[in-house]
Amino acid sequence: MKSQISRFSRALLAGTSLLAASCAAAQDEAEPVSIAGLTDRDARDEIIYFVMPDRFENGDPSNDTGGIAGDRLDHGFDPTHRGFYHGGDLAGLTQRLDYIQGLGATAIWLTPIFQNQAVQGGPGQESAAYHGYWITDFTRPDAHIGEREDFRAFVDAAHARGMRVYMDIITNHTADVIAYRECHDPSSDLYIDPQGQCPYRDKGNYPWTTRGDASGEPINEGFRGDDPQNQTAENYANLTDPRWAYTPYVPETAPTLHPEWLNDPTLYHNRGESFWYGESALYGDFSGLDDLNTEHPRVLEGMIDIYKDWITEFRVDGFRIDTARHVQPEFWQRFSAEMMDHAHGLGIEHFHMFGEVYMFDPAQLARYTNEAGLPAVLDFAFQSAARGFIVDGYPGESLETLFTADSAYSTGAHVLPTFLGNHDMGRLSGFLRQAHPEMSDADMFARLRLANALMFFSRGTPTIYYGDEQGFVSDGHDQQARENMFPSQVDEYNDNDLVGTVASTADDNFDTEHPLYQAIAEMAEIRQSHAALRRGEQRVRLAGHEESTLVLSRTDPETGKEIIIALNGESEAATLSFAVDGAAMDWNSLSGDCPAASRARGALTVTVPALDFVVCEAR
Repeated sequence: MKSQISRFSRALLAGTSLLAASCAAAQDEAEPVSIAGLTDRDARDEIIYFVMPDRFENGDPSNDTGGIAGDRLDHGFDPTHRGFYHGGDLAGLTQRLDYIQGLGATAIWLTPIFQNQAVQGGPGQESAAYHGYWITDFTRPDAHIGEREDFRAFVDAAHARGMRVYMDIITNHTADVIAYRECHDPSSDLYIDPQGQCPYRDKGNYPWTTRGDASGEPINEGFRGDDPQNQTAENYANLTDPRWAYTPYVPETAPTLHPEWLNDPTLYHNRGESFWYGESALYGDFSGLDDLNTEHPRVLEGMIDIYKDWITEFRVDGFRIDTARHVQPEFWQRFSAEMMDHAHGLGIEHFHMFGEVYMFDPAQLARYTNEAGLPAVLDFAFQSAARGFIVDGYPGESLETLFTADSAYSTGAHVLPTFLGNHDMGRLSGFLRQAHPEMSDADMFARLRLANALMFFSRGTPTIYYGDEQGFVSDGHDQQARENMFPSQVDEYNDNDLVGTVASTADDNFDTEHPLYQAIAEMAEIRQSHAALRRGEQRVRLAGHEESTLVLSRTDPETGKEIIIALNGESEAATLSFAVDGAAMDWNSLSGDCPAASRARGALTVTVPALDFVVCEAR
């Protein structure tokens, strides 16, 4: 099958064998990788491909069970069940770099690779840690997806192509190891509570300084609480008894955590299951996962050490930070500064980080760049507005409202990774099919193509969720949106009708001729060929009040040249007239049919077909 690779990708591929040798030499000398195209870009220039290794490609079947004996409830491998390991690994990801780069991606963000507790959940509710978020050992890769050498080979191979690697990291919690005697029967190792967890107990009714039982016995005398001014080693030296809300203990069958300091129960909040709002959002267990006391100086120092080591050893290019909103801003202020300084000290000047703040209000998102000091956050507000425009037919002014809030971000909105769907919420295609079950394949394709144009040509860093380019259609969120790229054995995946193809997820889905793959590759090339679409200031030129129409202007930061992006989410063609730079009279078409000239100085009229877009560049 012929691979379609953009000019930008071909440039990065040039001289790959020589660059690979240079990478190996740099690693031997413990020097940072320095490759043209890798280090001379900033975050605005990236196109990110977000991938879950277990569901991408199985390059080494020998690690499918992670070296664990027994059945699927021991090792977690069952390729017929959507909630268990399927066999994808780092070796497979490395083997498919041509495919990812051919799409136009310049950076790969992969779900956590750390060693996980293979299986969790009570009887009948078991599932596996194929996703990587149930960590037991923060210092090594999970044996199901490979060894240190496999990760090193992947990073080096990506760097040799000029592609960056973003690790998905966690500081908020570990696997579900700690149990509470009030809710857990140690003789049967089962939860007493029918919901499987202890309800949250707040600090007001269960302070750090008394036992959380009927006795109310004073404990931890001298501890002043965890307000920012009290987050000192001296204060936390008085926090020695972890029974302030529940009585935590570690069942005999539980794994030992690494590094060793993670086995100290006083380093966890131990307050029960989060309600997802108020105090519990910061102090509650995350769906049963043990919530670390990130206010504790030992936890902060320990996490800094863990992730500095990964940067030092593998020279990765950045971090996506999981569950950032469930950790206090004071933690991120110090952690973020330490990571950036450490990376810069190693010569990784382009190191980047973006936090997951699962909220849709720009003001709430901006808090984590302003107060918490993170360089960027995932743009959930963009996802929500794009979904409204594409799926629900919201008018263009809904996107204009989003963009007017861009000044809230202290680091600028241009560095925010934008996306249409992900592994937690589901795919945009799934939202479309749920809202419009009778929609034709042609209309589905047109709307998905239009959504990608909105993402690629507006401000922000476009982030592609693996499989979207193959027309995958999720049935829902979470496990229902984590299909295989290699042939799947999951019936719930394989009965889905994909967009733009007669294939199913039971087939190999690395089709570089797929119309969505081709459309995204074309958009990526246009974006990378024009600085205005990566770094240019954005202006809304027209936003439909009742219609799903939107016109954006992007201005080249060096030349001042204007590029117009007109998007039509209506089912009929739209003729749109709007103001432009008065110096622009003549126009080139970058995509679609643009007029050759303005109808008058300072004004342009374009006709955009139904469910389509045009991109026009001033000459």
